Amino acid sequence: MAPGAKLIVRICLCLSIIVSGLALRGYGFGLGLPSPVVKYGGSVLWGTMVFFVVAIVASSLSPSSIVLISASIAVSVELFRLVHAPWLDAFRLTTAGALLLGRIFSPWNMLAYGIGLGMLLDRFRMSVFTKAKLSARRAP
Repeated sequence: MAPGAKLIVRICLCLSIIVSGLALRGYGFGLGLPSPVVKYGGSVLWGTMVFFVVAIVASSLSPSSIVLISASIAVSVELFRLVHAPWLDAFRLTTAGALLLGRIFSPWNMLAYGIGLGMLLDRFRMSVFTKAKLSARRAP
């Protein structure tokens, strides 16, 4: 797959994950989804988004490096919730602050982050496009 196509697919996946996460947080309770599904589903999608942002920015790295960097960022953001300053707590009360940084530290969130899901989606993307490319070559 051409590097440009790989980047476009990763960007599209990242944007769809962001939209899914916002929809889950915005409409999950209204659809009758249980609270743990909305809370931890959002955490899984947030971690998956972090994976794809790192994969987009550092596309030349190996998948294992992308996973390690993504996990480090996700855990750091979670641990950063333990830091309290008036300006930071005020930002956390905004919608953007809640979505980007979260409000309350939870060790369970670190287990829920979807870094592995991001890696699986990225590998699936690569295998689908590899198969499509091979099929196109075999076609008369």
